[in-house]
Amino acid sequence: MLAIRLQRIGRKNEAAFRVVLTDSKNSAKSGRFKEVLGNYTIKGDKVELKTDRIKHWIAMGAKPSDTMHNFLIKAGVVEGKKRNVLSKKSPTQKRKELKK
Repeated sequence: MLAIRLQRIGRKNEAAFRVVLTDSKNSAKSGRFKEVLGNYTIKGDKVELKTDRIKHWIAMGAKPSDTMHNFLIKAGVVEGKKRNVLSKKSPTQKRKELKK
């Protein structure tokens, strides 16, 4: 199955991501992908997407990852409800107040 997901590029402490189309069996760090569909830079919070190619691959059966699904909704490429991407195994806990 084809997947649309993020692939990390960039230097240490300066993360940047590519939006790639890859086989879902490939690991994210393998570097194997079929097509680059955009990029995302955290530092400037810039998201550049090739919307026509993304729509084409979704029509062909590619599934976006949960994070990519949320990016596509924010960009207006697809419609729907955002997905929760936080871990279900370890929910966030409130901090304990320090006693004096």
